Amino acid sequence: MKRTPFCVVMKTSISELKETKAYKQVKLFIITFAPVVLFFIPVAWLNRQHSICLYKNITGHDCFGCGITRAVLSVLHFDFGTAFHYNKMVVIVFPLLVYIWVNKIVKLIKELNDKSNLKEL
Repeated sequence: MKRTPFCVVMKTSISELKETKAYKQVKLFIITFAPVVLFFIPVAWLNRQHSICLYKNITGHDCFGCGITRAVLSVLHFDFGTAFHYNKMVVIVFPLLVYIWVNKIVKLIKELNDKSNLKEL
């Protein structure tokens, strides 16, 4: 028996689904509250994990990106000294991440307010 793909059954494609109001509302919610979720990840837990950096695993030396995840989480916990200790590039990376995050939220809000582009399911 031949199976019919889900998007054919729903008579909509993935690209059409991404243009719906419900999809954009869920996306806005997830993007808005992602830093809140990251706040609850303890930095001490990350310190106990094995590094996934290929460069560090092969050479034994830190690359330029090593420690940036711990540094960003430390900034989210308002521990700026420790963040700078983990990776000095956090003074560049974190403001860029905040800019991208705010820019994405503003863009999604504008898209939700522009009702001419949105489709209903």
